[in-house]
Amino acid sequence: MADAKELEQKFWKALKSDRTVMLATDTVPPRPMTGIAEDERSPMWFFTSSETDFGIALEGRAGQHATGTLTAKDHEVFASFTGKVVIDNDRAVIERLWNPFVGAWFEGKDDPKLRLVRMDLDSAHVWLNEHTMVAGVKLLLGIDPKESYKSKAGDVDLS
Repeated sequence: MADAKELEQKFWKALKSDRTVMLATDTVPPRPMTGIAEDERSPMWFFTSSETDFGIALEGRAGQHATGTLTAKDHEVFASFTGKVVIDNDRAVIERLWNPFVGAWFEGKDDPKLRLVRMDLDSAHVWLNEHTMVAGVKLLLGIDPKESYKSKAGDVDLS
């Protein structure tokens, strides 16, 4: 099994690089969302609207179990992660995370439809993917590429 610290570092790097994850709760099927994590640690933040599935499902609730999936742009990192999601319109966090991409969806930081979702992460399972070319070379040399994949995955505590 791969070193948990290495897997965690690669998870945060992949998230920072792309930020697009598929996020689901017990009541909302997977949806593409932009996840933002500060300083490579929990929580992960998402902007949504009170009119989206997430905004409606989370309004007035203490929190729901959520599952997310992440695929790095270069397909070298795959991850599934879990945690609790809750609406947390912390003004200081909105100010810190606000950017033109978020602003394009809202009528400003005071838009009454704006909902900031906080995901307190529990854990992740991370897979590191060797390049297809490397796996092909191993096959040509008579080496089973599956063996190296076993050492490229593991659980990571993100809490």
